[in-house]
Amino acid sequence: MANQIDYTISEDLVIKYNKLNDKKKEIEKELDELKKVFHIYFDSMVGKNEKGEVTVNNYKLQRQIRKSEKFNDEKTVQKLEQLNMNDLIQLVKKPDEEKVKSALTLGFLKEEDLEGCLIKSASQAIVVKEIHKK
Repeated sequence: MANQIDYTISEDLVIKYNKLNDKKKEIEKELDELKKVFHIYFDSMVGKNEKGEVTVNNYKLQRQIRKSEKFNDEKTVQKLEQLNMNDLIQLVKKPDEEKVKSALTLGFLKEEDLEGCLIKSASQAIVVKEIHKK
């Protein structure tokens, strides 16, 4: 016989979830404060945005720096056009959502005309609120 899981929601489960969620928020707040202290330390010892490490007894604390580069789309396109390097520019076709929605509202387009074009998504969230009975 296969294991069956009990999916009954009890008050105890909801209370446990709520308490753990509160603890999680407290822990995240404390971690953020500690990270600030560590970053201030490394900023003063090795400089801003510089990696560093310190050993305290049996623990090694390291700050890693992740750097990324990205071209500014508008400025880069302008420069490439000035340099006559149009082959390095992508032309991206995409619908103007605002105009499409207006066309639908005004009746220039029917929803059936765009059958299969609309991507719908949903996300789930759990929220617990304590109710104070009067």
